[in-house]
Amino acid sequence: MPTASEVIETINARAKEAGVRVRLHAAEIDGTRRIGVDEHTPVVTASVFKVPIALELARQGADGELDLGEPVTVPPGHPTPSPYGLATFRHEITMSWYDLAILMIGISDNVATDLILARVGKESTEKSLRSLGFEHTTVPQDCGQVLGSIGEDLGIAYEDDEKALSELSIEQIQALRALQPAHTCATTAEEITRLLGLVWRDEAAAPTACADVRRWMELQVWPHRLRSGFPDDGIRVSGKTGTLPSVRNEVGVVEYPDGGRYAVGIFTDAVDGRSRVPERDAFIGFAAAQAIEWLRLPEAGSE
Repeated sequence: MPTASEVIETINARAKEAGVRVRLHAAEIDGTRRIGVDEHTPVVTASVFKVPIALELARQGADGELDLGEPVTVPPGHPTPSPYGLATFRHEITMSWYDLAILMIGISDNVATDLILARVGKESTEKSLRSLGFEHTTVPQDCGQVLGSIGEDLGIAYEDDEKALSELSIEQIQALRALQPAHTCATTAEEITRLLGLVWRDEAAAPTACADVRRWMELQVWPHRLRSGFPDDGIRVSGKTGTLPSVRNEVGVVEYPDGGRYAVGIFTDAVDGRSRVPERDAFIGFAAAQAIEWLRLPEAGSE
C-alpha cells in the first residue's frame, strides 16, 4: 500500500505533466486522517470564495437577519460580467435570495454573487470567518472588483473571457493583482477543507444554515474537475469551482455509500496562460481521487 509521501509524489508528477502547480488538502470529515501538498500556503480562491459568501447568507437567514424567501428583482444590465446566468438575461427577473444562491454556487453566477455579497456585507462575512478561526480565508472583493482589477492592470475592459489574455506571457498574467493572494480573495487548502468539515458537521452555523450550503453545493453542475475523479454513481460529490486566468480550482465534499465523508480542496496555477486545457481540469479529479483513496486505506494516517 502506498505511503502518503508516495501519493503526494504521484500527484506532483501528474501536476508537472499537466503543466500546473498544485496546493491540496483532503481530510476525513468524521475523523482525523488528512493529507496535503503545501496546504498552508495562501492561494487565490477565484470563485471558491462564493462558499463563505453562501455560508454567511445561510447564517443570516437562519439567525433571522434576513429572509431567504424575500423577492429580489434584477433588471438586465448589471455591471458585473459573467459568462453564465443573470448577465445573459435580456429581461427583468424576480427571484429569492435562496434562488440567487443556487445560481451563485450551481453555475458560478457572478451577478448573483455580487447581489448577495452586497446584501450580507463583506464585513459580516469576514467577521464570521474570524469567529470560526480562519486567519487566511478572506473576501475583500466581489466579482466585479476582482475582474475590474484585471482590466485595470491590463488597460482593457476585461469581460471574464480569457481569450483577451491569449497574447500575454505567463509572467504578465501572474503579475495581475487578481492572481496574488495578498491582493484578492484568498484562502489555504487546509482552511477551506476545515470550513467544509464544519458545514458538513453542522458546526459552521445553525443546522438549517449548514443544510442550505450543502444543498447549494450539491447542485453545482460542472462535472469536469472534482467529479471526474469519482465516476461511480453511488458517490455523491458536492463542490464549487474557481477559475481565473491560469488558475483552476475546486473544493468540495465526496460522500461514499458506506458513510465515508471527505473534504477536499485543490488549487492549481498553470505554467502558461492557455484557457482550454482539459487535462488540467481532469487533473483536479485525479488528484482528489488519489488523496481520498489513500485516506480510505485502513492503514492511512496523518502525515
